[in-house]
Amino acid sequence: MDYFRKYLGPSQGGVQPTGADTVERLVDRVQSSTLLDDRRDAVRALKAMSKKFRLEVGTQAMEILIKTLETDRSDAEITGYALDALCNIMSNEPSEEDDETPIQVQTDLGLQFTEIFTKTPSNISLLLSMLEEYDFHVRWPTVKLLTTLLTNRCKELQECILVSPMGVSKLMDLLSDSREIIRNDALLLLIQLTRNNGNIQKIVAFENAFERLFSIVDEEGNSDGGIIVEDCLLLLTNLLKGNISNQNFFRESSFIQRLTPFFDMDSEAQRSQAGWSAQKVTNIHLMLGLVRNLVSPNNPQQQTAACQRVMFQCGLLMKLCTILMASGVPADVLTETINTVSEVIRGNLQNQEYFASVLAPSTPPRPAIVVLLMSMVNEKQPFTLRCSVLYCFQSFLYKNEVGQSQIIQTLLPTSSDVNTITAGQLLCGGLFSADSLSNWFAAVALLHAIEDNPSQKEQILRVQLATSIGNPPISLLQQCCNILAQGGKMQTRVGLLMLLSAWLADSTVTVAHFLASTANVPFLITQVSASDSDEHELLVQGLCAFLLGICCLYNDDQNETFSRASLRQIIERRIGLETFTDKLTQIPKFESYTKAAKKPHLNSKQASDIIFDYEFTSIFKSLESDVLKAVSSAAFMEESKKKMASMQEHEKVVNQYKDLIQEQDQQLNETRQLYQIIQQKYSNQEKEMGEMKDLIQQLKDKNALLKAQKAPSPAVEDGKKDEELRSLQQELENLRLNLTEKDSTLGRLKDDLTRAEAQIITQNDTEENKENNPSEIAVLSATVNRLNIDLQECRQIITNKDSEISRLQVQYNEAVRQVETLKQTAVVNSHSEEDTSSLKKEINKLKEEKSQLMERIKKSNEENLKAIDKYNKLEEEKKSIENERLGVEDELDTLKKEQEDLLVLLADQDTKIDKYKTKLKELGQQVEDDDDDDDDLGDDLDDEDEES
Repeated sequence: MDYFRKYLGPSQGGVQPTGADTVERLVDRVQSSTLLDDRRDAVRALKAMSKKFRLEVGTQAMEILIKTLETDRSDAEITGYALDALCNIMSNEPSEEDDETPIQVQTDLGLQFTEIFTKTPSNISLLLSMLEEYDFHVRWPTVKLLTTLLTNRCKELQECILVSPMGVSKLMDLLSDSREIIRNDALLLLIQLTRNNGNIQKIVAFENAFERLFSIVDEEGNSDGGIIVEDCLLLLTNLLKGNISNQNFFRESSFIQRLTPFFDMDSEAQRSQAGWSAQKVTNIHLMLGLVRNLVSPNNPQQQTAACQRVMFQCGLLMKLCTILMASGVPADVLTETINTVSEVIRGNLQNQEYFASVLAPSTPPRPAIVVLLMSMVNEKQPFTLRCSVLYCFQSFLYKNEVGQSQIIQTLLPTSSDVNTITAGQLLCGGLFSADSLSNWFAAVALLHAIEDNPSQKEQILRVQLATSIGNPPISLLQQCCNILAQGGKMQTRVGLLMLLSAWLADSTVTVAHFLASTANVPFLITQVSASDSDEHELLVQGLCAFLLGICCLYNDDQNETFSRASLRQIIERRIGLETFTDKLTQIPKFESYTKAAKKPHLNSKQASDIIFDYEFTSIFKSLESDVLKAVSSAAFMEESKKKMASMQEHEKVVNQYKDLIQEQDQQLNETRQLYQIIQQKYSNQEKEMGEMKDLIQQLKDKNALLKAQKAPSPAVEDGKKDEELRSLQQELENLRLNLTEKDSTLGRLKDDLTRAEAQIITQNDTEENKENNPSEIAVLSATVNRLNIDLQECRQIITNKDSEISRLQVQYNEAVRQVETLKQTAVVNSHSEEDTSSLKKEINKLKEEKSQLMERIKKSNEENLKAIDKYNKLEEEKKSIENERLGVEDELDTLKKEQEDLLVLLADQDTKIDKYKTKLKELGQQVEDDDDDDDDLGDDLDDEDEES
């Protein structure tokens, strides 16, 4: 107490010292004191003042506090005081002792001091090293200080921790601390650390974070646990949301199976409303969000499908469906459960089939789909719940043609029990109810039941609706058009227009039924041509323009009144292309359209915000440009241009055929001459090969003679051996020269073959454009056959050459073995060191020459193989030429048949003219002789056709 009185009590002059003066004295005391106790007392005093005098302590004492952490680290007490003081001056939480300071000023102080502290990366490394201390007074304040720093400057702290050696590992070790307060604060620290940083998320996941977190959740009681379970789930969400690598690791390590116990609803208390505490509701929400992160539509399709498959196999989908059908579940939990089930079954046929088999525990049991649709069309149900049911229905039908067929079947006439409520009845009831939101939900649900399914679009045309007594039934399509024509609220009209657009798109049969009613097209024309500045009316007019454009795009021209051409004329005259285009292109500019196009799930907070459906935006994107092209006047020009272009292209090809006949003949002659030269060169090569065979035979004879003359007696003269070696060396030198000549000859021959191949390729390219003349085709066929024969002969020559080279190599190896034998004999019988060294030099030379010859032979073999491959490719190209020639002959036969048909028609015409002339003569009319001239003119035309 005396110490505090000395620095905090009144001065001798009676003047009360300010906070800044006191902090200055304490800082001086910490710097100048040599005793640890004095420094500890001064740091304790700074800690006590750090809450009320944050600015003074932060500006004057931060540096000395950091230095204290470095120099007095061995003393846990002074270290803890310094850490607490730093935490107080950087914290943004308002303190009771500093009520006079505005909260904004306190927050700014914390951010500024944090920025100063983090500018020195060594400070962060110092704090991470402090975590190695097990003492509670050191580790716990360090965790709190790091959490505060992450809260204030998350990105900077993440970068510092990421580059620090074992920085993340040290933080992960805190989860294993036996003291719960440290473990719990470590969870908060890791939640801040893993936000929006994929690299740190991956490191934390591979530091066994999933196993540790699930162990904590199990210890705390799963969904019945407290705030610690919530923190664990928040950390799991950070690790998995948008991180595909961690999601793969989570799935492959079988952690999805460990989610199942979290959703157990076995006890009676859990199924009742009383069993749902506020904390349990929060925990369930977080766990459902965790499941949705794994099967989100934004994830890669392969990743989502794998997680969906595991969730079905481990029974997680069954647990979720149990909660879905249970009673007493809070509305917000039920809504989120429906959204989760939607994404677990979306696009997965196995899961969709299981969901279709789920029955609600009612009397009698009803399918879960029917129960959910009852909630969707009930205007008394919460808005968010109805949106989630629609999303679930859409997910059930997504890429599920079987499910679509089942829903449409419930709309068709059947012999089943009329008292049974079906999905079709609920959808029709919602479509024609007085609630505009129910109209919109039902229309969108039907849209998904027929989307990308032409057969169901035709099936639903059979749906007949009963009207008032005594009146005949009316089709569903016409009833939708009638309700649309009656006006009504904007949501009702938008829903029906989206349904009709999806129904008519890519279905000429539906378009024909729609145009069969003479009132539909005038209604659309009236809507599109109207001038209205109201935003909602402009939206409806744009959708009407889109529907009218679809009628034009998928029109089969069976309806004479509203054919494609007549619809174009009506649009041009009654609306105007510019007005039509403006109305249509306004749709993507609406904010509601942009919002709906982002993701399939409805995120609207109010019923009035619901206008567009995600699937409809996809349809609009794919058809907008086609619709504009279909209604534009340029469509006529495009059709005529295509016809003219095809005729011009045909004439151009015929002219090219005529121009290239001469050039083709010239190239064929040059190719024949080239192949004659190649054959001559191959003949010369065969002669060279024969000479080489003779040389090899001579070498074999001399080797045999040397073997016969070789005696076992050691008294053989060295001079004779040297002479034999020199003669053998000379023969090997001659053999090497012959091989060199052979290689050069082969090189020249390959160059010639390359040029020949180039000419043949040119011939092939030009032959494609040759005129369909039978005589020329015959000549070309004969030439191709001769070229094939020549190529086969060349390939056979190369094969014989390769075999000769192989035999030459074997004989050369025998000669080398003879040299080795002579070398050994020379070494044994030699008595002179000089003769021995000369023999060794000669033998080494022979070895080098041997290796060089071997390499050249090897290269020659490789080049021969390449040449053979080129010839094989040439043969394949010739086969393609043959196929194209056959195609040309077929086309020629077709032209001949067409000409014969024309001749038959002309003959019939001549016969008819003769009959008419005869009848005229019988009737007494004079027949002029100009008809004969016409016949001559027709003959001339026939001659010209035959020539062309």
